[in-house]
Amino acid sequence: MSNFRFARRLAMDEESYDFPPFRPPSEANSLLLRVTRGCPWNRCAFCPMYKHIKFEKRPVQAVKQDIDTAKAFTGGNAETVFIADSDSLVIKTEETCEILGYLHGAFPSLTKVTSYARALTLRRKSIESLRKIRSAGLTRLHIGLETGSSQLLRRIKKGAGPNTMIRGCIKAGEAGFEVSLYVLLGIGGESGWQEHALETAKVLNKIDPDFIRVRTLTPQPGTPVFQWWNEGSFQMPGPETMLKEQKALIEGLTGTSRYLSDHVSNYAPINGDLPADKAKMLSVIDTTLEKLSKDEAFKADLEGMRYLRNL
Repeated sequence: MSNFRFARRLAMDEESYDFPPFRPPSEANSLLLRVTRGCPWNRCAFCPMYKHIKFEKRPVQAVKQDIDTAKAFTGGNAETVFIADSDSLVIKTEETCEILGYLHGAFPSLTKVTSYARALTLRRKSIESLRKIRSAGLTRLHIGLETGSSQLLRRIKKGAGPNTMIRGCIKAGEAGFEVSLYVLLGIGGESGWQEHALETAKVLNKIDPDFIRVRTLTPQPGTPVFQWWNEGSFQMPGPETMLKEQKALIEGLTGTSRYLSDHVSNYAPINGDLPADKAKMLSVIDTTLEKLSKDEAFKADLEGMRYLRNL
């Protein structure tokens, strides 16, 4: 059953189910289970998510009730689950394992259980705790790197520097998790794209995550980045700069990650396994840049995408 149909049926039912408001695009077909509400950090300058939600750790019993409700509506048939909201690993390890055990008991067909996580939380957790959580059935962590530049990380108030990102993500990998890292294209602005690309590649090479997922910056009302852009202190990169930035990033990568441009915000479908598909991915960028320089209609289309994002 799709999440939409599941949510609609629950809305018609007398039982309450605490649906999370956000999940990664790759978790579109996953059952959504809310373990925390909001974000314990909630200060990132580019992010509009959770701004009106006070961070809470949901009681274990309430989460179990949601699992029971989900089982009743799905018949216990689900292959993937996404645990929300942001950084649910901040709850106690014992509680996380208890919830995961109950979840797998209710849905024995599960093959993948994922969650958002912060690198700082992972760094603070002991490797023993992380291994317990992995053994209990959490398989993949979605982590926002955004950039490898220490200067940019400070400016966007990420709450972690490059070393914390590296140490936290490596620890997650050592504990057995699949690590999926997000890179925010354009966060360096028109003038800082080279630093952003080169420093991000350096950090990614040290981590060598399972997945690198790129997103194109979209300034959102109510965020500091949107304010900087309106004031003129931040110049949003155009399509050509974005593509050059992505080319520099890919050229600098030496690891074995799967690189995915799996989001509607991006200008070109650049996907592949590193290092095998590196030349093919760079070729897609070169072809797009060449078309951008010669085809006015194509250029207008990409600029239109940029304009709609800014709206």
